[in-house]
Amino acid sequence: MVAVPDGLPIQQVAVLLSVAVALAVVYRLDGDAEWVATLRRRFVMGVPWGTLTVLAGVLGVYLLLQDGLSHWYRPVTIPFRAWSYFYPLGMATAAFAHSGAGHLVGNLVGTLALAPLAEYAWGHFPRRRGTQTFTSPLTNPYVRAFVAFPAAVVGIGLFTSAFALGPVIGFSGVVFAFAGFALVYYPIATVVAVAVGNALRTLYGALRQPVVSASASPSYSTPWWADVAIQGHAIGLLAGILLGVWLARTRGDDRPSASRIVAGVVLFGVAQSLWAVYWYRGGETYVLFRAVGLALVVLFAALVAVTVAASDRPLVAVPENPRAVRAVARWRVGATVLLLCTAALAGPAVPVNLTTAADGDLAGGGGHVSVRGYEVTYAEDVPDGMVSVVDVEAFGETTRVNTSGVIVRNRDRGIWMTAVSKGRLDFTGTTRVHVGGVGWRESVRVERTGWDAIGGGTVYRVRLVYAGRNVTAYTSPPAASDAVIAGRNVSVEATTDGFRLNVSLGNRSATHPMPAVNETSSVGGLEFTNVDGRIYALSGSTQVRVARRETYE
Repeated sequence: MVAVPDGLPIQQVAVLLSVAVALAVVYRLDGDAEWVATLRRRFVMGVPWGTLTVLAGVLGVYLLLQDGLSHWYRPVTIPFRAWSYFYPLGMATAAFAHSGAGHLVGNLVGTLALAPLAEYAWGHFPRRRGTQTFTSPLTNPYVRAFVAFPAAVVGIGLFTSAFALGPVIGFSGVVFAFAGFALVYYPIATVVAVAVGNALRTLYGALRQPVVSASASPSYSTPWWADVAIQGHAIGLLAGILLGVWLARTRGDDRPSASRIVAGVVLFGVAQSLWAVYWYRGGETYVLFRAVGLALVVLFAALVAVTVAASDRPLVAVPENPRAVRAVARWRVGATVLLLCTAALAGPAVPVNLTTAADGDLAGGGGHVSVRGYEVTYAEDVPDGMVSVVDVEAFGETTRVNTSGVIVRNRDRGIWMTAVSKGRLDFTGTTRVHVGGVGWRESVRVERTGWDAIGGGTVYRVRLVYAGRNVTAYTSPPAASDAVIAGRNVSVEATTDGFRLNVSLGNRSATHPMPAVNETSSVGGLEFTNVDGRIYALSGSTQVRVARRETYE
């Protein structure tokens, strides 16, 4: 009989036992001498200490700086995004902070799968011929493992924050840098590492939730590819590749063949959705350029192959003047193009990140709440404050877009964002916006309530609840029911205090607050009754439903 620990269901035990059995079989059949010796040749005691140090640092940022220790699924994120060059805290922390537990775990798993490959290529022991261990700081294995490798990771993280478009957050840019570095040395092993990462995510999911039941139900979500920070991933990947090429050429390391590089880069790019090139059109509309994206991935793979696998021979032989082209080796051409690609991707971020939140009235002009420098409100069809002020048009698209939803602004931090879109609030009805800073957090509750005028649209209002205050931030225009009772038209109106009915006949009208559940009111010659959130108009023997309370998922 197998004893199951308290609180650990049998499904988790089965998963852990299956992994243990597989490892035992591998150890019994293959032994450990060869792979342990291989790891010890590059790592101190055969352990990727740099990777573990990085993992501990990223986890520490989430648990301590973002208050994930107290709110694992709802950390503070707004102050730790890369909002602007005028907001150093966000620029310094964005690459190491995360938007939630799932985001964190995904990047930690990616780091665990890919960073050891990059660290193995770097090595804890110097590999240049004639170099002795412990003769300088960079030949000290412990400095290389615990200082140099994590310092390089911090540098890459700051680079991805500084040159990513928009208020990014997350370690994925650095994870892609690990992948780029590893692709230079071990392209096929990098693809295998991606598969290992997927397996680890599946293992984590099986242990956390061994049985999943689901049924068809309405849901609200943006397209999955619209949540991919393609530009941030791309500049991280390019930075990793360029660093890998520099190291390999400097040390004279062996390099893989062009076929392996092309295969590795294409498979990695497809698996990691680098082909998902999209444009935000505004109004929660996105456009995916899938064919163009896939073509770019394939061409990029060919360019990386030219840079990594090409020889040092001149690109063009000119017998009359050999010195003129002696320095233009074939691989340098590819490296130059990669540098230009990096600059082309990173350059547009500079004017975007030089912007800051504008002064003046908050967008929409409605009510708002203030929380230690933050202003929270709700507005519709207002200019998106994080879109570049320089309009760029390409392929029929433009950077000038409007947005609708819960707006958060902090002029001191240069923050302006749509924290919750209109569509999402329409779907859920209520949400919370978490604001804060180092060592503190506050939550503002956002509530939408509304009525559907039968045949005439929806009337609603949005309220903000914070510190005992209840502020109406937005009221929508009135909507008329398509029903006509005794020659009278009925409309539903939203006010700062609630909702009311408007009954009009000719140029005359009368209004009255919406009757409460199971109550009846007289308005403009008609009787109205509320039956469990459905409003009926009564005139003699005529009864017509004119409105119903809005429902949410």
